[in-house]
Amino acid sequence: MAARGIVMRGTEKEHICCGQPLLVLWPRFAEEAGEERLRLVLSGVLATGRTGQMLRTAEELQNFLEHKHIRCGQRLLAVCAVGEYGINLELYRMLEVIRRRGCCLPGTFAGIIVDGSSEFYTKAVGREIAFTLNQAGSTLIGRPLVEGTGSLSNLLVTARNQNRGLMEAYRWSAKDLTERLAAFRMPQPEKPEILCLNASNAETSNTIALWKMVRGHLEDRIGIREISLRNGQIRDCAGCSYDTCMYFSRKSTCYYGGTIAEEVYPAMEHCSALLLLCPNYNDALGANLTAFINRLTALFRKQPFSEKLLFSIIVSGYSGSDLLAKQLIDGLCMNKSFILPSGFALTETANEKGSVLRIEGIEKEAEEYAAHILELLCPELPGGE
Repeated sequence: MAARGIVMRGTEKEHICCGQPLLVLWPRFAEEAGEERLRLVLSGVLATGRTGQMLRTAEELQNFLEHKHIRCGQRLLAVCAVGEYGINLELYRMLEVIRRRGCCLPGTFAGIIVDGSSEFYTKAVGREIAFTLNQAGSTLIGRPLVEGTGSLSNLLVTARNQNRGLMEAYRWSAKDLTERLAAFRMPQPEKPEILCLNASNAETSNTIALWKMVRGHLEDRIGIREISLRNGQIRDCAGCSYDTCMYFSRKSTCYYGGTIAEEVYPAMEHCSALLLLCPNYNDALGANLTAFINRLTALFRKQPFSEKLLFSIIVSGYSGSDLLAKQLIDGLCMNKSFILPSGFALTETANEKGSVLRIEGIEKEAEEYAAHILELLCPELPGGE
């Protein structure tokens, strides 16, 4: 398939073997002293006997990909020190190796640890790694990122909940991530159903037009529920207190109610996968989709989303589809625990009404993306083999 967007055609069948040794990607930091805290954090992880091969340079990674075969179900842990300024040159050399080789990590499952010396950059670097791995065929487990900022203030809640100090909370989080990664298996829902959300004008939207092409290959094979967030008032999260949020969460609702609580929440509880239609107008998710993500917190407190998959169709008028993809990774995979399946987003560029339908090979691309969804949600169906 033409290399438009970030669609991958790999396989995540359930014949994987848990307990495989970790493949560790650990780009060497220019200042050795800048890795001291990360080494301490990893000491508990790497001492478990799960570690297989460790790759520390772009040359080592290149050699590995050229001479080794990535096994289906291989666990991959990407760890990185970024110092005070968020720059690790060896990391970007390694990301370049991966991007040049395309789908070079098919069927792998990944987690990420990023350590910094300031309050900035750790999450930005983490999502850059996540985006690249996902393009290369890797599935990111829910909550795949552990980050340590300079002060470790980002771990205050974890430390309080675990009754630990900040450094102990950091080490515990890294160990927990590694254990979740080792035990991860793709869910196999009995009756898979996709919830598709959009906030676009159906008459003019290229994003919806592309979704209709994809849906044509899914209908009668898998359950689909569509909800439009375009009509009606979609109010953003009010930032209620924890107790208030929990009160409404126990009733599967929210303080503001409305379409989100009355229609979306019940559909979210029953769906196997969430598919968001995201037109890109200003290099950011639209207001209604952003409000939806923010309002998920109430339901998330009651029901984790770690067994649900995230998909998206993103159409940009000019450029920047990767920016929206990374926003979804931030909001729904890293924060709300959705599984990020390989090649989670289908992306295109189209700025005139209906122009997405005139892109060469678009029908084949839509068909392949639909087949990828079927392969992940119901591999026993024809076309999902």
